[in-house]
This record gives sequence, structure tokens and C-alpha cells, in this order.
Amino acid sequence: MELISIKSPSEIEKMRRAGRITAAARALAGKMVLPGVTTLEIDTAVRKFIRSQGGEPSFLGYAGYPGSACISVNDEVIHGIPSKKVVLKEGDIVSVDVGACVDGFHGDCAATYPCGKVSPEAERLIAVTEQSFWEGIKFARVGYRVSDISHAVQQYVEAQGFSLVRDYVGHGVGAKLHEPPEVPNFGPAGHGPRLMAGMTLAVEPMVNQGTWEVKVMKDGWTVKTLDGKLAAHYENSILITDGEPEILTVAEE
Repeated sequence: MELISIKSPSEIEKMRRAGRITAAARALAGKMVLPGVTTLEIDTAVRKFIRSQGGEPSFLGYAGYPGSACISVNDEVIHGIPSKKVVLKEGDIVSVDVGACVDGFHGDCAATYPCGKVSPEAERLIAVTEQSFWEGIKFARVGYRVSDISHAVQQYVEAQGFSLVRDYVGHGVGAKLHEPPEVPNFGPAGHGPRLMAGMTLAVEPMVNQGTWEVKVMKDGWTVKTLDGKLAAHYENSILITDGEPEILTVAEE
């Protein structure tokens, strides 16, 4: 089993800087989610912004991925490839996943944004997905186990009538974009590695309106819900401390 990286104070400071830039890029993308905007326009703006801040987009070229952000619309769960052919329209919901590498360390975060006015059910899906993250990280404290986060996310989401993707999970984050441990969004409590101060995790619920099952499209990246119903995504990079978890992907005011 691969060792889980415990970050030093200097590494944590680098992760804070990466996190601030990543969160600011996510916020920029969110403001661009408007009818008539293409997902490629959003991606281009994200790339330029991250580089203007002295970072490099973590996703660009990662395992051959062609974009700087993953932009997934409606029934696309994750890894939607930005394109000039995808023009956002009123009523869409748009998940934007962004990573930035600064001084050799990564920040990773995501959120789902409404495009104009969306249906009440779509609004509720977005809200439940974000809240499930906050429910999960109540257990992101020293002494708990990774699956205590997972279980809390699942309990909350399923009580709201939605389902959680099982084929993709959260992860450790740091000098690599994906590090041990895996952080599922489902499963029984009391399993997996015990949380220790200095661990940095990307916790990312992926929530579907219908079935939890998904399919990968022919492009080899885009993941869609199997039943064509809506999906939402919310993610932050967090630091386990001796007290409350610290959200690393927070934009400066």
C-alpha cells in the first residue's frame, strides 16, 4: 500500500497558495456560466488566469487530457472536454473542475453552476451536492477514518433522494494531483486509513438525480449518467489539522 503523504509546514503553505489560485479560477469560470458562452471560452479564460498567477493548469495534458478545466453539462458527471461546439443555454447546469499547480503542489476544486434560470429540481441537486461535502468534512478530523467522511456524504445524499457515483472517488492531493488515499463518497463508516494532521485530501461528491451508474463516452474522457438524468459535482482540497479541517481552495477576498 502506498504511503499517505504528511505535508510539512512549508509544503502546506505552497498548497494554500495553489489552493487560492485554483479557487479563484473556479470562481472566474462560474461567473462565465451564461447563455451563449462556449465551454472552450471558459477553458481558455481559466488557463490564462492560472498562468497569470504564476501557476500551471494541473489538468492540461494530464494523461493526455486536452483541456485546462473539465466542464461537464447536464447529464455529464465529470471530465467533459471543453469545446467551441458546446454552447451553454438557459436552464443548463454546468460542473467546472479546476486544478492549478504552484511551486510543485496542486490545488483541486469543482462546483456546479446554474446557467440562467434552472428547474427547482436542478437547483436542489446543486445545493444537496455542495451540502454533502460539508456534511462529509465534519468527520475530516484527527482520529476518524477516511470512510467516516464517505459514509456521512452517502447518508446525506441518499436521504435527499439522490444517488452517488461509485466508479470515481476523491483522493489525496499534493505534489501529485492524485495521491493516496482514495476518498469514496459511499460505504460504511470506520474503514480506511486513520486521518492524521498534515494529510491533504480532495473531497468531491459526484451526485446523480437518478441512478448512480455512469458510462464513459467515445472520447475516452466524458462520463455521463447512464439514465441521462442530471448530475452535479462539488469539491475542495482540505487540510487535516489538530482541530477543524482547513479548506485550502478558498479564493482571497
